[in-house]
Parts: sequence; C-alpha cells; structure tokens
Amino acid sequence: MEPRFVPQARREPVRHTVQDRAWAGDARAAAGCGGLLLVLSLTVDAGYGGLTPGGAVLWIVLSVALFVILLPARVTAAPGLVTVRHLWSSRTVRTDRLTAVRWPDGIEQRLVLRDADGGRARIELRVLLANPALWLLVESGARASAADGTLRSGAACVDRLARRVEREAARSVFSVSGLG
Repeated sequence: MEPRFVPQARREPVRHTVQDRAWAGDARAAAGCGGLLLVLSLTVDAGYGGLTPGGAVLWIVLSVALFVILLPARVTAAPGLVTVRHLWSSRTVRTDRLTAVRWPDGIEQRLVLRDADGGRARIELRVLLANPALWLLVESGARASAADGTLRSGAACVDRLARRVEREAARSVFSVSGLG
C-alpha cells in the first residue's frame, strides 16, 4: 500500500512552546510538604493519646489544603499565547493582542496580562526571571501588540521588566562563570 500524500498546506504548524522549568520541582516540593505534614501529624497524634478517625480526617484535610496552597501555577508560552494553569482553572491570553500589561510596584510580584478578547492572566515574576525563554515569548508578543496599536497601557512595564530580566540573566551568567 502506498503512503498517502498530505499537502504541505494542510499540515498543522508546529508551535514552539516553552514551559516553566522549575514547575515540576515546585510541585514535588508542595506534595512533599503536604505529605510530611500528614505523616508527622498522624505519627504525633497516634503517639499522644491515640489516633481517632475524626483526627485522621482533619489531618488529611489540612495536608491537602497545604498542598493546594503551595502548588504553583503552570505557565506555558507559545508564539502569541500564554497559558496559566492552576489546579482547577486555566487562563489563556493572546500576547499578540494585548491591551494592558500591569506590573504593580510593591509586594505583589505578578505580571497581569489582558488581551483584546477579554482574557486575563497573572504570572509570577519569579517564573519569568527563572525562564528567560518564556519571558522572550511574552515580550515579543507584547512588542507586537504595541506595534499593532492594541497595547494601550503597560509598554513602560514591559520595558522595565525587560531590563530586570536582562539584569538577572547577566547576573546568573556571571555567577556561574565565576566572574561575579
């Protein structure tokens, strides 16, 4: 049987995606903290007066709650798209159609992206600093939005964040090479 010919125009384009490299380790750490709390609390409860079913359920609920609190969002970027997945929700933003970028000063260290389709996502700054390739996809989309005129507010935030990411990347290169 001869292989079927598939015209080049009908093939789906391969999209270059970048993910947060530290997410798996952070997820394991969250699971480890929740599991450690469960084991220690059940052991201590059993050692001091006996473990009751109600007490066991309480410790399990607390351990699961700790895991949920510590589990970071999973950030994936492709040209023109950023997806932020939490445990029960997923938000996708078109970076090539951004209308606003906000990086507030102060305690909250998250970049807030809004697109023309109503999408909204928050990305922790540490994720962008730890993944320069992820940041480059977000930045290129934001620059394309600014060039198209859809980015109405936040171009200064993009510039400020670009300088910070470049500074952190240079600092890490110098420290790895022994120059800093």
